[in-house]
Amino acid sequence: MSALPARQPARYEELFELPPNRVGEIVHGVLYSHPRPAPRHARSSSALGGKLYPRFDEGDGGPGGWWILDEPELHLGDNVLVPDLAGWRRERMPALPTTAWFELAPDWVCEILSPSTARLDRNEKMHLYAAEGVPHLWLIDPDLRLLEAYENQQGRWMRIAVHADQEQPRVPPFDAVALDLAGLWA
Repeated sequence: MSALPARQPARYEELFELPPNRVGEIVHGVLYSHPRPAPRHARSSSALGGKLYPRFDEGDGGPGGWWILDEPELHLGDNVLVPDLAGWRRERMPALPTTAWFELAPDWVCEILSPSTARLDRNEKMHLYAAEGVPHLWLIDPDLRLLEAYENQQGRWMRIAVHADQEQPRVPPFDAVALDLAGLWA
């Protein structure tokens, strides 16, 4: 039996070689590529960002104090991750970086689950976010119409809530304002 040659870890430059209709991430040295989001996925992400941005980024009808961004590129150690949404408290990150990516782990991450990304989001990426100290994680499943909320407790995720359909929950870290879930579903 002959040994296979060791695969070299993916390089950042490989992300630039992907077709424009693909999203690429490097997780534990492996390049993952998936298609741009499908309509239900895009609807949930856009609607959630539209609800959070004015209240928590601008402070219009909410407390403000956050940067809320769509698909930021995170460089966390050797990993390059692209969550659907992420937020940083301005007290931790007073200004946006001048680079095209972020090296400071967010205070909140939201992944919109789809058949092509759910396994990666629920496994490797969740573990990396916890290890990097991200305090809050939301997983949204537009097909099941569910929002799962997690808090990082000593590097492990504790599921703190599951909300569905037409609920209007107050979900940490954005619990200052009720979130109408009905608008997230296509």
